[in-house]
Amino acid sequence: MQQTGEGWRILIVEDDERLAELTREYLESNGLEVSVETNGSAAVDRICQEQPDLVVLDLMLPGEDGLSICRRVRPFYSGPIIMLTARTDDLDQVLGLEMGADDYVGKPVQPRVLLARIRALLRRVEPQPVAPARAPEPESDEPVRLQFNDLVVDRTMREAWLGGDSVDLTSAEFDLLWLLANNAGRVLSREEIFTALRGIEYDGQDRSIDVRVSRIRPKIGDDPIHPRRIKTVRSKGYLFVKEP
Repeated sequence: MQQTGEGWRILIVEDDERLAELTREYLESNGLEVSVETNGSAAVDRICQEQPDLVVLDLMLPGEDGLSICRRVRPFYSGPIIMLTARTDDLDQVLGLEMGADDYVGKPVQPRVLLARIRALLRRVEPQPVAPARAPEPESDEPVRLQFNDLVVDRTMREAWLGGDSVDLTSAEFDLLWLLANNAGRVLSREEIFTALRGIEYDGQDRSIDVRVSRIRPKIGDDPIHPRRIKTVRSKGYLFVKEP
């Protein structure tokens, strides 16, 4: 992350030049630094080399599609990726999330919605200023590190470790894991999770939470078929088990 607050660097990967420029103008008018790439084949190198604060990635691109680009850059790019998908195509949305996207916005793009999603994602990964040294204060009720046997989740570092090895999580996956782990022993409904992570009401259709849970489970050593760490509670939501 190179910037904090306004001045975040955004890369739009979109072959519709008119849409890309209109989106660029709108985002720049709201304080963001925006560049555009119209060729899918060149997008991977630009993302990996420039390391923008966030990528807006169209699904359908000439040269290489957005799903392939997302999958290829994930080992080298940890910033948030918003996928632009067809509004009614649920499969595209699920595939994008499975490839490592953090969020998706339906087409036709509503600039205000896109801006709100960008700001929400970047606020979660924005580094906090380092406070000057001072006398210790009483600890707050909110923990900064959680440990469950060999699984450790650290909110300050935004990292997790399993058996001492770093767990490769996207920004959105970490946010969900922390939320579940910090509420260990309590069932969280999809409505609660969706509102906590996105700040908007759950519409009953969005499958992004389910997809992210399915991606997180194997990363933290959970059995995807018979999970013991993150359990699905039918008709209610998800439960993070303290001692699986």
